[in-house]
Amino acid sequence: MTQPRFNRAENSGAQRILHVPRRFVADEWGGTETVVLEISREQQRAGWQPEILTTIALADNPSESIGGIPVRRFGYFYPYFGLSTSDKYALDKKGGSAVSLGLFSALMRAKDVRLFHLHTMARLGGQVRTAARLRKKPYVLSLHGGAYDTLASELKTMSDPTSGKFEWGKALGAVFGSRRVLGDADYIICVGQGEFEAAREKIPHDRVSALPNGVDPKKFQHGDGAAFRRKHNIPADAFVILCLSRVDEQKNQLALVEALARLRATRSDAVLVLIGPETMPEYAARIRKVAAEKNLSASVRLLPGLRTDDADLVNAYHACDVFALPSLHEPFGIVVLEAWSARRPVVVSRVGGLKTLVREGETGFFSDPGAADAAAVLAEKLARLAAQPELRQTVGDAGWKEVQAHYTWSAVNEKLETIYAVAERHVKDKR
Repeated sequence: MTQPRFNRAENSGAQRILHVPRRFVADEWGGTETVVLEISREQQRAGWQPEILTTIALADNPSESIGGIPVRRFGYFYPYFGLSTSDKYALDKKGGSAVSLGLFSALMRAKDVRLFHLHTMARLGGQVRTAARLRKKPYVLSLHGGAYDTLASELKTMSDPTSGKFEWGKALGAVFGSRRVLGDADYIICVGQGEFEAAREKIPHDRVSALPNGVDPKKFQHGDGAAFRRKHNIPADAFVILCLSRVDEQKNQLALVEALARLRATRSDAVLVLIGPETMPEYAARIRKVAAEKNLSASVRLLPGLRTDDADLVNAYHACDVFALPSLHEPFGIVVLEAWSARRPVVVSRVGGLKTLVREGETGFFSDPGAADAAAVLAEKLARLAAQPELRQTVGDAGWKEVQAHYTWSAVNEKLETIYAVAERHVKDKR
């Protein structure tokens, strides 16, 4: 498909780009939050006025600035009878499909809107879809792995809080066209190649493409790994494996605990550092329990998730010798780009977007999370890197070059502008 370049003259006066994720909280940070913030910052530098409109889930402030981008939050509800406080909290943490009439009103009233950029689907997605159609504005939908690249087991986990509860919100979904969010989108962006291939087969239009996530290499290029080790009582000469991701079954951190138990037979100084918000507290409890059973409690550190402006976020990468991401599925894996920016080698699962992001033996190494010998293979890859410092440096340097060549946010945003232009032209042609 030929993609026209954006012409600013066609959008005179329409400067605001409204990003709508499900939630947006600095203390519950993940890959989607990073993408939304960094894209917004690039757009701001280019002269646009990006804003983030979302629910007040897990947040205290109805409005604040994060990274220089204004964030506005609105009240919301889950349309089910019988939800407990813990059920609502679980939905806030992961997968909740909320309704926010205040957010819909803000979308309808916002002035000088160029475009809506949606980062979720379901009911909130339907509200954005409806506002865009009523206002004859384009909306672009980014799929961050929730449509075609989610395991059945994870879908079950996300729906568990509503199991057995009476849903009274189906009429709302019908009014807002929640089931038509994909088909009516003026453009769909897939962050991973696997989801793109599935979307291309199922979505009834050709306005869909893969657009990888990016990274700010300079942010992660330099850090104080020694300070991070001292702060968390990690020996200076320890072999440190880092996994920075939400603590969740999808991320499969238990595989790293199993691999660490094997690795310590030859590297008794090996330490595993897990950093991330505990979106599944029961899974975090299992990690602690298994670590204790294997006498690894002192060698497995679970640390809370870090804000995007926390210096420890960068320092953690420089404190590790290897970065590992053993996910059961992974739409993209933005943390891999961050590790590469710190020149760290990576060991990742051969799943989802990671399959095309990493090149075996060149920019990283693969393990198969579904294999019977998964823990043994993962331990073998880690042991090889532990035994060969020069290999760690070579692979880390290759990752750094990969980031510089393909994954800067400026390069991503340049492609995004082309996508916006297609969406704008599509709406214009429909009038």
